[in-house]
Amino acid sequence: MEVVVLPTADAAVAYAHGLIVEHLKAKPSTVLGLPTGATPLGVYVRLVESYRSGAVSWRSVTTFNLDEYWGLGEYHLTSYAAYMRRVLFDHVDCPLRQRHIPNGCATDAVAEARGYEASIDQAGGIDMLLLGLGRNAHIGFNEPGSPFTSRTRLVDLAPLTLAANKLHFASGEEPPGQAISMGIATILQSRRIVVLATGAAKAEAVRRSIREEPNVEVPGSALQFAQDVTFVVDEAAAGA
Repeated sequence: MEVVVLPTADAAVAYAHGLIVEHLKAKPSTVLGLPTGATPLGVYVRLVESYRSGAVSWRSVTTFNLDEYWGLGEYHLTSYAAYMRRVLFDHVDCPLRQRHIPNGCATDAVAEARGYEASIDQAGGIDMLLLGLGRNAHIGFNEPGSPFTSRTRLVDLAPLTLAANKLHFASGEEPPGQAISMGIATILQSRRIVVLATGAAKAEAVRRSIREEPNVEVPGSALQFAQDVTFVVDEAAAGA
């Protein structure tokens, strides 16, 4: 495990972006795992800029998103499918057939989860995964208590996660209480993981994930078992 501490959130975002660009240049056919939420937004802005400048192409990249709200269709404004189109896919040349996000409106959540796992396997596994870290140390939507052996599945979201997610929904609209998420075992099979965490609110989650003995109540601590993981944090997130 490597821990990189940068002075500011912007510097941490720039560093994570640089790692991804370096990887895409070295392997244009990368299978890339992608997160959503507020933390990676700056990375996506920079990735679009890198594409527009000609530094990288997404034509041969295959992507797998970590999760999607259960019950939201891909055209719901607050779905993660819509988020990814807004911040990345509408601005780069990644073919539609090479983008993968769980279907939040599938008729059978179990079958959807199994199919998602099969698609990852068929793609040869994830080469690089950009990962955020929740305030309760969740990774993907694997909340505290998630088994380290878990695979893609339908999960219940913790109250802390629901409260954080509510900020992204219209007034009076409640965020879904469930999501389809890559499991922890799926995440750990990624050949390289870059964890981006910024701000004082993430400091305790960072500390527990890195320093505590791995335990299911701290999902991020499972990353201690990853074959190649780099935590990229700002000084505020490194402060606990």
